[in-house]
Amino acid sequence: MTGPDAATATPAAGTATQHPGPADGAAPHGLGMSLPPADVLAKAQGTYPYAADLWAEGLLWAAVLRSPHPHARIVSIDTGEAAAMPGVRAVVTHEDVPGDATHGRRVADRPVFAKDTVRHHGEAIAAIAADHPDTARLAAAAIQVEYEILDPITDPEKAFEAEPLHPDGNLIRHIPLRFGDPAAVGEVIVEGLYRVGRQDPAPIGAEAGLAVPRPDGGVELYVASTDPHTDRDLAAACFGLEADRVKVVVTGVPGAMGDREDSGVQIPLGLLALRTGCPVKFVATREESFLSHSHRHPTLLRYRHHADAEGRLVKIEAQVLLDAGAYADTSSDALAAAVAFAAGPYVVPHVFVEGWAVRTNNPPSGHVRGEGAMQVCAAYEGQMDKLAAKLGLDPAEIRMRNVMATGDLLPTGQTVTCPAPVGELLKAVRDADLPPLPLDDDESQWLLPGGPEGAGEPGAVRRGVGYALGMVHMLGAEGTDEVSTATVRVHDGRATVICAAVDTGQGFTTLARQIVQEVLGIEDVRVLPSDTDQPPSGASARGRHTWVSGGAVERAAKMVRTQLLQPLAGKFGMSVELLTIADGKITSYDGVLSTTVDEELLGKELWATAQCRPHPTDHLDDDGQGDAFVGLAYCAVRAVVDVDIELGSVRVVEMAVAQDVGRVLNPRQAAARIEAGVIQGVGAALMEDLRAPRGIVKRPNLTGYALPTALDAPDVRIVKLVEERDVVAPFGAKAISAAPVVVSPAAVAAAVRAATGRPVSRLPIRPQHAVVKPGV
Repeated sequence: MTGPDAATATPAAGTATQHPGPADGAAPHGLGMSLPPADVLAKAQGTYPYAADLWAEGLLWAAVLRSPHPHARIVSIDTGEAAAMPGVRAVVTHEDVPGDATHGRRVADRPVFAKDTVRHHGEAIAAIAADHPDTARLAAAAIQVEYEILDPITDPEKAFEAEPLHPDGNLIRHIPLRFGDPAAVGEVIVEGLYRVGRQDPAPIGAEAGLAVPRPDGGVELYVASTDPHTDRDLAAACFGLEADRVKVVVTGVPGAMGDREDSGVQIPLGLLALRTGCPVKFVATREESFLSHSHRHPTLLRYRHHADAEGRLVKIEAQVLLDAGAYADTSSDALAAAVAFAAGPYVVPHVFVEGWAVRTNNPPSGHVRGEGAMQVCAAYEGQMDKLAAKLGLDPAEIRMRNVMATGDLLPTGQTVTCPAPVGELLKAVRDADLPPLPLDDDESQWLLPGGPEGAGEPGAVRRGVGYALGMVHMLGAEGTDEVSTATVRVHDGRATVICAAVDTGQGFTTLARQIVQEVLGIEDVRVLPSDTDQPPSGASARGRHTWVSGGAVERAAKMVRTQLLQPLAGKFGMSVELLTIADGKITSYDGVLSTTVDEELLGKELWATAQCRPHPTDHLDDDGQGDAFVGLAYCAVRAVVDVDIELGSVRVVEMAVAQDVGRVLNPRQAAARIEAGVIQGVGAALMEDLRAPRGIVKRPNLTGYALPTALDAPDVRIVKLVEERDVVAPFGAKAISAAPVVVSPAAVAAAVRAATGRPVSRLPIRPQHAVVKPGV
């Protein structure tokens, strides 16, 4: 990756802040520094404990029987042969669930085990505990299930008229958005039909967990949860237990692009542990992982853009259809984002959108980074390219004429009160130097699409440059009560942070250490592991822990700071505000008082607990109107691609990124998160699509599901980080990871359009979409 590490780069005047590094020989310290993660060495050495590594005395192994059909009626389930196998300790089905038979993060519509009907390929039917993993798998295969196979509904457009797939019906949510005058018409009109495929989170570590029964009849679940308190409550309801008799302990999270561990892993594990009275461990195969967890919503989008003769947008009409798969999960949230951001970061006086999320017999969809926003970005940016071509305008110029700014209105009627430097971001990527063309020599052959063995004639390679702008919301939306609690305790010169916020790789534990270092001047800070004995902190998603949990840590640390400084201030007859803490020293405004933090902490134990709760939001009303979002973040990407127009192979040469980050809290981590988001977006643009013809997932493994490797990764150049602080956010920082995921696929598609002249209206882009016929 190339780009300005904010610790060393020279910023543009008035927009970015230079972050000086620590003095020679000093350790990184406080906010704005590139403090390394505390667990980085253990992860690099392979000694970091993940759920798949856990062990317990008397351990049993679990296996899950899954449906081979996407849609079927269950006539009978016979577990007798499996239960009689030597080494099998328990077999559980829907009949053995003592509490709620269904669960779900937003809607409790998903059975723990299928009872009468199977609704997707890979749905859980039964679970087994045995003394060896092979025995458990053999026992699962020995369970006899008689199915009456039913025709699957896999086309979301047909779900509206099809027989109900679920007692709640096929329509999960419908959002009509009406903003402006429906009779408005532009001088220039372009239309488009767009499709976005099913991207899988494909975590580096498949789902795993350990359940340990407790003497009080409860159970402890050791899993890579990203929302432990919600998972605990869902599991306890299904176990028929009070929540305080179920404990979720968060293990190392081996990759998370959304909800890392869904309850489909935890609940069967807990049931088996409660049934057998023994610890039970489960490690999913890669195939099970693909079949069971949630994916990005496949989406069908129809758009009509109206503009005047100068290219200024007049009206946007759109239809957005999300394929939720068999169960609701977080589809309502994804649809709200898709509808609200359907016009993109542009000023549009008239917007009319119809959005639906429907059930099908396809694999389940749910929360994946940038859900809803990524799909509509691919569509509205395709429309902007069409308008530019029709008006004879440069693609960057037509975008510049329409960009949103602070004070403008979203189509939901909400005023954009946070910094919205969209034009500045676009200008930064537009004006950045373009990468050089490859030279005509043997070495540069590796830079051609497909490499020296895969490319055709170098003369068949065309270069394209494409632009895309996008936006994401931070925190939850539509009335979500976002709150987090943190405790900071100081003893013997060491600070301890207690907060249930899960670090999924986004760096929260590092941030918490930096906050305490900044506020208290204590270098030795540790963050305790997350579990449900701590107060709730909510899900690890949409940058919320930087904002909400980081805010709680800061407030608690400031309360401890006041406890530390008040006696000292009183002794010298001054207020606490006249004292500062920096580099481990306490000094007064006039320099009369000077002491060290260590001296003042000697023999003391101080602690404080605080909460952070952002301002409330509203549900979208019947016209799609309402202040539904706490904050917004923006990103601009310029993609440069080389396309072999005879073979249709595409090489992404460079992705230039400019992003609205509010404030850089850890320069190295910020750069890494942007780079990772861009690569995930490139995967969605060119290769990632979990195919499921007629509801059957094809090749659910890392051979059949292509992911970008180091050889596929382009140069990621961060040309600008705009640090205009959001005054309502702690530290002024904004979410970083999701925005480049949302924007990068649209930018790659735009670049391929520029190189080939083809419409490119599907993601991922297949070779046949990039082939240009001779003479064109």
